[in-house]
Amino acid sequence: MAGQMICTNCGHVGKPKRITKGSIIVELGLWICFLLPGLIYSIWRLSSRYDGCPKCEYPNMISITSPVAQKLFNQLYPNTTDPGTAAPS
Repeated sequence: MAGQMICTNCGHVGKPKRITKGSIIVELGLWICFLLPGLIYSIWRLSSRYDGCPKCEYPNMISITSPVAQKLFNQLYPNTTDPGTAAPS
């Protein structure tokens, strides 16, 4: 259960995924054509990374051990007592 989190948007239980905004294709195109815009875009992409839900990419996942997460988990999965055995939604 270590590292388990629940998404407050879709209810997915699991580990968060590192999500990077933007497009690698656009980044490569900017680097090939122009040095400065490519650099600026790369810095923006790297600074906008976040850990989010692997299902809906929502940035607000909370630890399954918090009281708010326990309440949400019990509402979404009423017949399951262990968050580690919840079926991913």
